[in-house]
Amino acid sequence: MIVISTRKFREELGKYLGMAKDGQDIILKSRENGSFKLVPLSQDDALMSKEDFFSKIDNAKKEAIEGKGVTINSKEALNAYLDNL
Repeated sequence: MIVISTRKFREELGKYLGMAKDGQDIILKSRENGSFKLVPLSQDDALMSKEDFFSKIDNAKKEAIEGKGVTINSKEALNAYLDNL
């Protein structure tokens, strides 16, 4: 684990981003704002606003009410459905 000041981080931004990308734990310390861990995002990390998230939930609820969903009543039916995705 490497602990650095935010000033040092700004001076060598690329170096520390590369280290974090390679799996090294990087902790940024700020007198004013506390400490933060630098963590790279993976392809699976979803970035969306709260508004977008709740909009998707509302749309999914609406589609379910309209009968546009899929009902699965057994383990076998679930496996068959997942195999076809």
